[in-house]
Amino acid sequence: MRFLIAFAAIFVLTSCGGGGARVSGPISEACMDAGRSAANPSTCSCIQVAANRTLSNSEQKRAADFFKDPQKAQDARSSTSSFWKRYRDFASTAEAMCKA
Repeated sequence: MRFLIAFAAIFVLTSCGGGGARVSGPISEACMDAGRSAANPSTCSCIQVAANRTLSNSEQKRAADFFKDPQKAQDARSSTSSFWKRYRDFASTAEAMCKA
């Protein structure tokens, strides 16, 4: 649960800053649709770039579902799947890349 809260904080507290091209994908769309106050095209685009570097397309779609249903993240975390390790790597990458 603590990790899930920390990951959610990435979306609330981070920003990629300046100009640059917007990157779209399942993560950035879920980020924008989640309705968090700090969600903006720059932040969500930056997080999508991190997803592109660390997760496959199918893993991105699975991770995007976590925005709509946090229980899915909890279920993935408690499973023995290797997906959760890659998801943690994605979260760490996004946090490092997209900090203000």
